[in-house]
Amino acid sequence: MDQEVLKSSLNGLERKILVLLNEHKGLKDELKSLKTENQDLRQSIRLRDDQLSNFKNQVKITKIVDHIHPEDSEVSELKRKVDEYIKEIDKCIAYLSK
Repeated sequence: MDQEVLKSSLNGLERKILVLLNEHKGLKDELKSLKTENQDLRQSIRLRDDQLSNFKNQVKITKIVDHIHPEDSEVSELKRKVDEYIKEIDKCIAYLSK
């Protein structure tokens, strides 16, 4: 009778251990998935921050160009060059973002 109780207790413990192991495996898989998602989101934030910084630089350049006085004979040439540089920078950013 004593052995019967021990076997029953042992079987119960084995079942609980299996349940805990399955739970542990599931939690490890979920943790791995969440870490990957976290890493992807951090990368996405970095890219957005870079884009925002680039847009701020474009706005600054545009403001500089807009504040140049039209009397200067080279102003239109300077504006054209700055616009070309901005377009080239945009192309570079687009290429690097791929």
